Amino acid sequence: MGMESILPFMGMVIVQLAMVGQMVTGKEAMLDGMTNFTFVFYFNALSFLILIVSSIFFRNSNSLPPLTYALIWRCILFGILGFATQITGYTGIQYASPTLASSMLNLIPGFTFILAVIFRLEKADFRSSSGQAKLIGTVVSILGAFIVTLYEGPQILKKTSSLNSIQNLTQSQDWILGGLLLAMTSVFASLFIIAQALILEKHTSKLVVSLFYSSTIAILSALLSLIAEKDLSSWSLQSNVRIMAVIYAGLFGASFQVTVSSWCMQRTGPLFVVMFHPLGIIISSIIGVTFLGDAFYLGSLVGSIVIIVGVYTVIWGIAKGAKVIEANSITSPLLQDNPNVEDTTLLAP
Repeated sequence: MGMESILPFMGMVIVQLAMVGQMVTGKEAMLDGMTNFTFVFYFNALSFLILIVSSIFFRNSNSLPPLTYALIWRCILFGILGFATQITGYTGIQYASPTLASSMLNLIPGFTFILAVIFRLEKADFRSSSGQAKLIGTVVSILGAFIVTLYEGPQILKKTSSLNSIQNLTQSQDWILGGLLLAMTSVFASLFIIAQALILEKHTSKLVVSLFYSSTIAILSALLSLIAEKDLSSWSLQSNVRIMAVIYAGLFGASFQVTVSSWCMQRTGPLFVVMFHPLGIIISSIIGVTFLGDAFYLGSLVGSIVIIVGVYTVIWGIAKGAKVIEANSITSPLLQDNPNVEDTTLLAP
C-alpha cells in the first residue's frame, strides 16, 4: 500500500477524531458554565478570523465571483441553516452525550435522501435495487435512532454512581430530549447539505461561502445569547477549559473537517469519505467511557449497530445507483448533463 493510499485513510481518521474532539470539548465547556450560544459564537468568530487571515495570504481575486444580492441572501440562508444545526447539536450534546451525537449524525445520509426526493432533486425509483436499498437503509437508520434514544437496557460498561431514582429519571428524560434535538440536528444538517449543493452549483467561491457561513452564525448566536442569557458570566473566557474548547473548535471545527474531507474525496471519491462516519461512534464511546466516566448501555450498542447497518445499506444503494447512471451515460451522453445530488449527500458534517 503506497503513501497515496495511506494519506486519505489517515485524513479521514483525523477528521473523525477532530469531530468527536470538538463535541467532547464543547460538552466540557458547557459543563463549565458556558452556554451553547456563547460557545458557538466564540468558535465561529475565531473561524471567521482564521478565514480572513487565510484569504489575505492565499487570495486569488480573479476566481472570486461578483457579490450579487441573490448570492448574499443564499449565503445568509446557508448560514442560518448552519446556525440551526450547530445550536440544536450542542444543545443535544448538553442534554445527552457526544456518543449519542455521533450515532445520531449517521442519520444524515438517509435524511438527505428523503429531502432530496421531497424537493425533487432526486428521482425516487423504488423499483430498482438502488432505490430500495436507500429506502430500507433510511428506515433501518431511523429505527436504530429510536432504539439508541428510547431503549437504555442494562449497563455494559459501568461507572461509579450514587444517583437516586429521581436523578436517574431526570437523566433518562434528558437523554430522550437530547436524542430528539440531535435528530433535529440531522434534519437541519441534511437541509444544510442540499443548500450547499445548490449554492456551490452556481460556481460560488468556497471562501466566500465559508466567510458568510461563519459570520452569520457568530452574529445570530451573539444576538440570541444577549437576549436569552441574563448571566454575563457565560461570556467569560477566564476558565482554561473554555479557552481550550473555543481554540480547538476554531482550529479543528467544521472548516478544518470539510477541508480535509474534500481533499480525501478528490483522491478517493465520496463513498470512501462517508464510510468513515460510523468510526465516530467507536471513538466517542471509547473517550466517553475512558476519560469522561460515561456509562455504556446495551441500548446504545444495539441502536448504534442498527444505525451503522442502515448507513452502509444507504451507501450501497448510492454506489449501485451511481454505477447505473455511469452505465447509462455511456449509451446516452445527454444524461451527463443531469445534476447528481447523491455525491453531495455524502458530505455529512
